Amino acid sequence: MDCMFNKDSHGEDSRRESGERLLAEEEGTLWSGEEIASPTCNSFAVCLLQLSAIVLVFLVGTLFGFHWRGDLDDLCSRHVSQYSTVMNEVRIRYSLQEFNGSLLKENVFRQDAGPDVDAAWESLGVNYRSVRIPPEDAEQSGLATDQVKINAKYGGGFPANVEGLHHLHCLNLLRQSLYYNYDYYHTRGEGPFMNNDYIVRRHVSHCLDILRQELMCTVDSGVLGQVWIYPENPEPYVDFNTQHRCKNFDAVRRWAEENQLPQDPPSDFLQAPSEGDRIYSQMP
Repeated sequence: MDCMFNKDSHGEDSRRESGERLLAEEEGTLWSGEEIASPTCNSFAVCLLQLSAIVLVFLVGTLFGFHWRGDLDDLCSRHVSQYSTVMNEVRIRYSLQEFNGSLLKENVFRQDAGPDVDAAWESLGVNYRSVRIPPEDAEQSGLATDQVKINAKYGGGFPANVEGLHHLHCLNLLRQSLYYNYDYYHTRGEGPFMNNDYIVRRHVSHCLDILRQELMCTVDSGVLGQVWIYPENPEPYVDFNTQHRCKNFDAVRRWAEENQLPQDPPSDFLQAPSEGDRIYSQMP
């Protein structure tokens, strides 16, 4: 009887195993008499894969972050400034600088008219000649194809002035035109003061309005705090000695100085207007 029981029991187990194998095959699961791989194992593999992907993304992002951080000054400059050849040839960098906002303490740029103050302003590049903008940079730099060109036999391209230096030229003219400086420069009759009074006035007002537009375009969002003055009887006074994040002006100035067009170019240095080129009837 025991033998018969064992035999039947073994047969029952075989039938159960065959049924389970058939069910597993129908469900697309491989099973060989051992425990089927549990959902927990599959979930672990998926989690591991996801974690690996997250780590990879983090590492790649970190590497790119370091790269972008190194070029953040260039990225910022290109985002907020009009493109020009200067951006390709000068590495723009920003640094913190404290403005000298003193009311009563003079520096050389604030002196009354004379050789010393003139030399100081000249050193800023206020009278530099034009530079050459290559044809491939012209459109992106805001230059139209029918603007003045340099004759191809002298290298081609477009003559142009660095705007920041023109702004300083204008500020210098306003300085020269102050009521206590005007007679000195008018008597010397040099530069802008070679012209008649009408043109001098228009030149000054042109410069005034150019600087107005520039200051409004690049409005400074910093603030001016206040300090106490006069210990015996304290009064509040605006502190103009503030910190600013500034471009490396000297690098731009040096580039403009080194790339000036010839001082005495040949008579055919500029290409004559072509048919269809725009020619204004008066100064724009």
